[in-house]
Amino acid sequence: MGETTVTTLEGRQGPTTSPIAEDRGGRDERGPLRRLRTPRRPRFWFEILLIAVSYWTYSLIRNAVPEQKAQALRNADWIWSAEQHLGIAVEQSVNHAVNSVTWLIVGMNYYYATLHFVVTLGVLVWLFRRHPGRYAATRLALFATTAVALVGYYFYPLAPPRLMNGGGFVDTVAVHQTWGSMASGNLKNMSNQYAAMPSMHIGWSLWCGLTIFALASVPWVRVLGLLYPVATLVVIVSTANHFWLDAVGGMLCLAFGFMVARLWYGALPYALPRLVAPPPMLSAKT
Repeated sequence: MGETTVTTLEGRQGPTTSPIAEDRGGRDERGPLRRLRTPRRPRFWFEILLIAVSYWTYSLIRNAVPEQKAQALRNADWIWSAEQHLGIAVEQSVNHAVNSVTWLIVGMNYYYATLHFVVTLGVLVWLFRRHPGRYAATRLALFATTAVALVGYYFYPLAPPRLMNGGGFVDTVAVHQTWGSMASGNLKNMSNQYAAMPSMHIGWSLWCGLTIFALASVPWVRVLGLLYPVATLVVIVSTANHFWLDAVGGMLCLAFGFMVARLWYGALPYALPRLVAPPPMLSAKT
């Protein structure tokens, strides 16, 4: 196959690889079979539509999964018993201790209800504006993480600690009447209350934290990135919305998400170029 002549910005011409080689990330046919997808500049309105449709689809599927209350309660009893047997059942102690400080637990309730969405969307916007070359791959990791979580919701219904029978946990949302939580008021009838495993609060917050830590240039911002998933873990346990093993499930889902992005783009999202190179001006000669 012939070479393609490229006219550079300086007006010089030179050979480059064929379109097929470019589509394979610069590798020829003798190279690895894995394709390296070249990141493209994200389009604003397409991304808004994609995120909106994706979240609507995720919510629809998650809430369409049969709640299977009896099975979810049995699974919760099993996890709680297993943690007690292993000596790692700390959730109830943390829940009671934090609930004794009203201002703190109310703040955590609002944290649980809002930051899950606000911070994730904020990181997506930041990536879109400052790291367009890494945006698509990092967004793919988040989407794949969320998609595989649906498998867990379907095959392993799990009641959160606050809904266990005789578990002794305090339902902090119900006690303190926190506004805005999907577990309170009429909203609880719109959300599957028995989809606690895996925890997407951890999956999403860890995605945010790793992204900020890897790409931010200001040291204290990078530290905040690492603290965010840690704080989220404390919140989900303190409010009795999750066992800490649900957080492990969220981490495993995130690992799957990054694996998908790695396979699709041929590199981890953070290793890709920050900016998207403008398309070359091709001459008519081939």
